[in-house]
Amino acid sequence: MIKIATRKYLAKQNVYDIGVERDHNFTIKNGLIAANCFNKSHSTAYGYVTYQTAYLKANYPLEYMAALLTANSGDTDKVQRYITNCTNMGISIDPPDINRSGVDFTPTAGKILFGFSAVRNVGQNAIACILEARNETGEFKSLADFCDRVDLRAVNRRTLESLIYCGAFDKIESNRQQLINDSELVYDWAQSRAKDRASGQGNLFDLLGDGFSATQNKRASNAFETAPKSKPIMDFTPQEKLQKEKELLGFYVSDHPLKSLRQIAPLLTPINLSQLADQREETRLCAVVMLNNVKKVVTKKGDQMAILQIEDLTTQSEAVVFPKTYERISSILQVDTRLIIWGKVDRRDEQTQFILEDAEPVETVQMVMVELNPQQAGNMEDLHRLKTILQDHSVDKEKAKMPVIGIIQTETSRKLVRLGWQFCVQDSRITVQALQNASFPAHIKSLTGS
Repeated sequence: MIKIATRKYLAKQNVYDIGVERDHNFTIKNGLIAANCFNKSHSTAYGYVTYQTAYLKANYPLEYMAALLTANSGDTDKVQRYITNCTNMGISIDPPDINRSGVDFTPTAGKILFGFSAVRNVGQNAIACILEARNETGEFKSLADFCDRVDLRAVNRRTLESLIYCGAFDKIESNRQQLINDSELVYDWAQSRAKDRASGQGNLFDLLGDGFSATQNKRASNAFETAPKSKPIMDFTPQEKLQKEKELLGFYVSDHPLKSLRQIAPLLTPINLSQLADQREETRLCAVVMLNNVKKVVTKKGDQMAILQIEDLTTQSEAVVFPKTYERISSILQVDTRLIIWGKVDRRDEQTQFILEDAEPVETVQMVMVELNPQQAGNMEDLHRLKTILQDHSVDKEKAKMPVIGIIQTETSRKLVRLGWQFCVQDSRITVQALQNASFPAHIKSLTGS
């Protein structure tokens, strides 16, 4: 850890420009890090800070990760990486809560609570106003209660909608679309009450609810029941909710579209996007990703290609789609869709790229599942027959992309094994029929499990 930390420090100080090799090996001697052109007092201080942060992470993981998320809240890639770290450490991240969240990420009840400052369209004045109202008169009971108690000059309509869309009001009302529709009426209602209070006049709704009082801070218990409401409506779909969370928070918090594939995806993708830089050039890879953005590019020859922004459960990355591939798959490159992509690693100017060669919507991917008993798995003749059948159905390597999964079943266990890329097939149904004709039990399984 000291070695890595020192390298980062050297890079920030541009020490490499005066002759220190980028791959220089630091040596530890007498508790110090020795390196050419690097002050040992800096080594000691930086090593000590590294030790302190490692101690905090080991002994106060909740507080440490909350502080790390807060310090890097403006860097979406880092925050997503740290959230993945939290998940691996068993730490849950709760979405913003209008009655619990503070300014920053906060450790609470064994979890980390999202802070208001990381929500787009929610400014410092609005946050201060919300926290002040909450501290003075307690938790907000409803959307109307919230709008009536906060200063609407600081909390504008856009801020209110952002808080609803990101899930901050879910504990009060889980139907976000109902809240969005109600907010159009409630906001005007609350503005009217605020004007009446400012002028010392009673509001018609207060009079009907017997809530008018000379003391402005007092509210009748039934005052907010008279607030206008829109007609009942169905909630947004889970996908629509997640899209809004991604738009306002920079990433998914309450859920992730790829989480349902967490169990099966490793069979197809032995590495994740965060490990892309560790792979050798020209290595063929497969990944299950969300497509976040498509940037179309026109080449000098006038051909269209694209640069994709993709993400999995670990990080975000870019994928390059060259003209021939783009012409073939452009129709499925739709933002906010789940894709399984095939490609290879390419390095240029010390940057790692994913060169996308093919893609398929997750919902249409069909895996071939072939069952083998332990005797067949260890019998060379049976394995040769299986190999021959699969090779016969994977003649066109560009079109043969459907994976084959072997199921080795014993009396006490069941093991899934992904066969090599050279055994991917072109047509799942025809392959399954051929396997069954050769006495290999086989069936088709969708990647989504349906």
